[in-house]
Amino acid sequence: MKRMRMALVAAAAVSALALAGCAGDGGTEEPSAEPAPTFEAGTTMAKLSEAGKITVGTKFDQPLFGLKGPSGDPEGFDVEIAKIIASELGIDEENITWTEAVSANREPFIENGDVDIVVATYTINDKRKEVVSFAGPYYMAGQSILVLADNDDITSEEDLVGQPVCSVTGSTPAANLKELGAEVIETDTYSNCLEPLRSGQVVAVSTDNVILAGLAAQNEGEFKVVGEPFTEEPYGIGLALDDTDFRMWINDVLEEAYEDGRYEEAWNSTAGAVLPYVDPPAVDRY
Repeated sequence: MKRMRMALVAAAAVSALALAGCAGDGGTEEPSAEPAPTFEAGTTMAKLSEAGKITVGTKFDQPLFGLKGPSGDPEGFDVEIAKIIASELGIDEENITWTEAVSANREPFIENGDVDIVVATYTINDKRKEVVSFAGPYYMAGQSILVLADNDDITSEEDLVGQPVCSVTGSTPAANLKELGAEVIETDTYSNCLEPLRSGQVVAVSTDNVILAGLAAQNEGEFKVVGEPFTEEPYGIGLALDDTDFRMWINDVLEEAYEDGRYEEAWNSTAGAVLPYVDPPAVDRY
């Protein structure tokens, strides 16, 4: 894929030189448009590029990563990562269809073909890899704890044992809490955990630290994140099972975005408003 892109750049450079020569002779030729990307026939990349559109599953209620904005479209780091992938397919932002993906429907959306990819704080794990594939990881999060700002009794995951804690159905954090011995109160989105926390129905909300940081920032003064992360949650891009060509291509795109600064720019313009930048993890080409 990189060799193909280098060839396209070289061809564009030759074309630009030719146009410069014409201009020197008094011509008024306009610069040619950047060549459209080309892909091997029959691949998912070719199909999406030829269609000129892509459907992306992402969160609509996750501050910093995927939150539905005033425009009606989601905004955040996951959204920017999806836009980078779309741009490499030659697909403009306005031709991206955003579909709300909550934790419980991400695998069904991919399996049923409702979306082309899912970029939605989506932890890679072996159980999920039985039904979908993952590119990445592109970010390493960790499970942590959100409590009321005046709660000094809970400082680590050990304090959650036997306690009512809110998390999301179908999520890795909910499974971790059950294994830990907490009494898990489940709902469909993390934003729906906040009212039970305010009312005292639960003593904490637990999920990935970046999600909790976003919720705390959105509700300044009400909540705080406590303790150190007690798991590693590698975020990946979900796609159809066994679509190896597409998975490897997305991994190429991620690595290029790491190198050319687009990844860091995406972070700084979204989650970087609250969280420090860290170098991305190495992609797993399993």
